[in-house]
Amino acid sequence: MPYSINPNYSKKVAYFSMEFAIDQALKIYSGGLGFLAGSHMRSVYNLKQDTVGIGILWKFGYYDQARNHDQTLNPVWTKKMYSFLEDTGIKFQIDIHDAPVWVKVMYLNPETFKTAPIFLLSTDVPENDHVSKTICYRLYDANESTKLAQYILLGKGGAKLLDELNLEREVYHLNEAHGLPAAFYLLKKFGGDLEKVKERLVFTTHTPEEAGNEKHNVHTCHQMSYFSGLSLEEVKKIEGQDNDQFNHSLCALRMARIANGVSQLHGVVSNEMWGKYPGICEIKAITNAQDFKYWADKPLYNAREEREDEEFDFRKKHLKKRTFRIVADQCGKLFDSKVFTMVWARRFAGYKRADLLLQDKERFRKLLENKKYPVQIIFAGKPYPVDYAAISTFNNLVEESKNHKNMAVLTGYELSLSKSLKKGSDVWLNNPRVPREASGTSGMTASMNASVNLSTDDGWIPEFAKNGVNSFVVPKADYANMSVFDVDNYDMNQLYDILENQILPMYYERPDEWRQVVKNAMDDVKEQFNSDRMADEYYKIMYNN
Repeated sequence: MPYSINPNYSKKVAYFSMEFAIDQALKIYSGGLGFLAGSHMRSVYNLKQDTVGIGILWKFGYYDQARNHDQTLNPVWTKKMYSFLEDTGIKFQIDIHDAPVWVKVMYLNPETFKTAPIFLLSTDVPENDHVSKTICYRLYDANESTKLAQYILLGKGGAKLLDELNLEREVYHLNEAHGLPAAFYLLKKFGGDLEKVKERLVFTTHTPEEAGNEKHNVHTCHQMSYFSGLSLEEVKKIEGQDNDQFNHSLCALRMARIANGVSQLHGVVSNEMWGKYPGICEIKAITNAQDFKYWADKPLYNAREEREDEEFDFRKKHLKKRTFRIVADQCGKLFDSKVFTMVWARRFAGYKRADLLLQDKERFRKLLENKKYPVQIIFAGKPYPVDYAAISTFNNLVEESKNHKNMAVLTGYELSLSKSLKKGSDVWLNNPRVPREASGTSGMTASMNASVNLSTDDGWIPEFAKNGVNSFVVPKADYANMSVFDVDNYDMNQLYDILENQILPMYYERPDEWRQVVKNAMDDVKEQFNSDRMADEYYKIMYNN
């Protein structure tokens, strides 16, 4: 390891993830999973843990979020170049689709961005044919065979790299089931001894509903060399299912010695969801967190600690002004730093309901035309490039924004814009359908920048929120016995009621009270939802057991 290890964290770990949001300059991530992995790798460096990251060097990243002439979404793929990655000179072959594929390895030095050492795999080398080169082109490629090949590259390629480096690891940590081929590589290496694999494998699941966990045709997986030569009968025996669908998460739960959900609520949901399957490992809960050092605005915290309210308010207004320059640049709209500003920004997925407030067009219009309590609202986020429903939602928001000078829809939701929006918002709007959000960490980094969460009661929120004290939370309904239409209607009306009757009057009429809510959130998020706590818990709860 390139730095001296803290003896409390001496267990040797390899952390496999499809995406890492390390820095704006390194575009190998799509959303929350990457943000989480990036913070985890920064905390590994902070705590000097013996952990290395294993990922893929995506030639075109996820995609660049551009616009068509009418401002609607236009996904663009641009070749990325990184002078700060080091070529290790290592090249080796792995089997994908019964054919050898060359893999080269790039290295991110810990000192570059203050992270764990990270190895990034690429198949984009002259020795490969065109199809093999394209495996590492686009993160989460829509083609099923390409996607499976990516999982094989991450898992099998990552595990073989550790052997090539002679870098012994006692723990193989899968961040989601994408890297599961590593487990089958190890199974082959240990002569079919599943217990030896279980000794080393730990698994983090991020998906709170069974339908959302990936399944692929087991014959396709077999043909793609996913199982490192294991027969279909042996695979089905391990996975425990006798049908043609291979369930990656279920198999990971049967090959790992321990797993975890990513919030306390998600831990409960995961045990209920998977508990009916025999032979799965224990599922604990370790709540996701974000790196305080990277995300928090230090001058805001300094003013908070020195009880300098005037300086605190001045700093927040200054941050808002900086964010509003981006709004002006992208949308030609001049926002006012004295006006209450609400932001909805995250991955565009149906259950996250980006356009929930727009379901009542008249109430939305009244909110944006309120003269007594003026409001500005910003939307941002990247839909999956072939999720046409999510793209349609994005485009509908763009159309609606043309009717309001105080509504903006921004593109390019990556680390840099995410930071800016958290610094520039007064309220961070989070309204997923309960209980579909496993964790949802964007609200944590919002609180680190003096933005108050307005949220449905899901993911990490039940562990953090004190309604009216450090956040505002929609009261839970009997969601299990309500139709989707009724759930959406209920949540939308509750959000409007909280905004109109609690948040806006407090913001404009009782600024001291509002400032105290902001400060409470900053205090409550600082330790418990800092990823140093999370990285420490992974060692204590998962690795050292």
